[in-house]
Amino acid sequence: MGDPHRVEEIIKTMQKAGTSTIQVISDFDMTLTRFAYNGKRCPTSHNILDNSKLISEECKAQLKDLLNIYYPIEIDSKRTAKEKLPLMVEWWTKAHTLLVQQRIRKDLLQDVVRESDAMLRKGYQLFFDHLLEHSIPLLIFSAGLGDVLEEVIRQAGVFHPNVKVFSNYMDFDETGVLKAFKGELIHIYNKREGSLLNTGHFQELKSRHNVLLVGDSLGDLTMADGVHGMENILKIGFLNDKVEERKTAYLNAYDIVLVKDETMDVPNALLLHLTNTK
Repeated sequence: MGDPHRVEEIIKTMQKAGTSTIQVISDFDMTLTRFAYNGKRCPTSHNILDNSKLISEECKAQLKDLLNIYYPIEIDSKRTAKEKLPLMVEWWTKAHTLLVQQRIRKDLLQDVVRESDAMLRKGYQLFFDHLLEHSIPLLIFSAGLGDVLEEVIRQAGVFHPNVKVFSNYMDFDETGVLKAFKGELIHIYNKREGSLLNTGHFQELKSRHNVLLVGDSLGDLTMADGVHGMENILKIGFLNDKVEERKTAYLNAYDIVLVKDETMDVPNALLLHLTNTK
């Protein structure tokens, strides 16, 4: 924590305001899911598909080449968001074009997720169930693949009615084959609540002025932009990779930084405190 006193004050204020004023905004890949398990990297929602039987070996090699080019740019703390933005758009657009060429079948996504090494963080059940129990909305903003990440949550048994996902969704033709991606590309620097509120579907969020934000990249910090009348925000950041070179930037940006932590222990402890649950 950069400023423990400030964190304490925010928590006190949010607790006093009550559960009905809270919403949780979270990234998905490497935030709700594990970065690694037993020393082995876990897949993101894109990786689940990229490494699956639905993708040809040639396409896998092309996707890996893109990763090797663009991932170092994504996590480069020396580059500004403005510099990274066009390159991130370029990466996702190229990757989506390759996936569409694979003519992926919708009915096989379940199997692909089941056979993958994707895992939600330890303590996820308490996290999701506790939010449901207290009717706290969980908004997941992800630059990943919406259809895949929804399946991960569904198979974990925690896709509750209070969970809303804002991500890149596949568009399948009448035979169930991927033909395109729907709508505007969601990437690391444009996922934010303002765009959701503009759709008019989330009027109930307007009275929820206190935000618990959970992410794993500096790009995730804009997810709460557009929250109506925001009063308090507590930002928790998972620092999974390149720890030493990124620690200072994370401590300056997030209120609480969790280094190589594969659990939901801290968000859970905060939620239990905020909802007065002993």
